[in-house]
Amino acid sequence: MSYESLVAKISPTLRRVAKKLDGQFSFIDDSDLYQEALVHLWTHYKEGRLADKTDSYIIQGCYFHLKNVIRKIHDNGKFISLSSVNDEDGTLLEEVLLPKDMTSFDYIEGRMQVEAVEACGMTERERDVLESCMEGMTTREIGRRMGISHVSVVKIRNKIKMKYQRAVGE
Repeated sequence: MSYESLVAKISPTLRRVAKKLDGQFSFIDDSDLYQEALVHLWTHYKEGRLADKTDSYIIQGCYFHLKNVIRKIHDNGKFISLSSVNDEDGTLLEEVLLPKDMTSFDYIEGRMQVEAVEACGMTERERDVLESCMEGMTTREIGRRMGISHVSVVKIRNKIKMKYQRAVGE
């Protein structure tokens, strides 16, 4: 059986499986999962692993593969809110990373600008502080993790903010 005829035969069921697994993340939807299942099928088809398998077995394999993909995304993802409190003094993560006039609604643009700052010469220590801020750690927790005082962490955050402001032309 050719790959195209196999896909035509089981495609409606694969779409239902992808639809069933959709909804766990906002950045991955059923069409992404369906495409991932097709790539999984193609890989196994090229290796000859599907030659003597039933449709049910193939679909079940795709289902388990998609569940594993979702699990990996969930386990490796870091989900934070820019509106979360980052420090004991009530400083919001948004205030550390984004300019005063930018709201969390503009996060994507802000994230692109933060990446521009990272490309413009952040030191390893500044990257560590920024990453720790993105994890939601407080100033004191960051200091303990890095073996520096919380005052040093505040100074490094201010350097990051100055680099950011220079990068966006403020």
